Amino acid sequence: MTAVTGRVAAAERGETRIADRVVAKIAAQAAKEAVDDPPPDGASPRATVTVHRDAARVRVSLELGYPGDIGRQCGAVRSRVAQRVKALAGMEVPEVAVQVERLHPASGAQGRIR
Repeated sequence: MTAVTGRVAAAERGETRIADRVVAKIAAQAAKEAVDDPPPDGASPRATVTVHRDAARVRVSLELGYPGDIGRQCGAVRSRVAQRVKALAGMEVPEVAVQVERLHPASGAQGRIR
């Protein structure tokens, strides 16, 4: 049997496409992992993603406990989401927008918030 020359190696043929909704699930899970102390009655983080070529722009909506360092937690979410999407989907993440939908007071602090 003779070898055929000019063939493209299997690893160089075709392409892999990862659906936006899959990247959104990765981002939502990463956001959940990044929140220090999620409120027990809070909704899980949700994410929407726009993928263009090998870059994903992510928007995460989440609920946080109050009182807490909201800025630090949002920064941790941005960092974790970018890291996990890069590691698991192989995409650059130039933007992670974090939207805090609701703050949940700690059980003992409900009467003190005015």
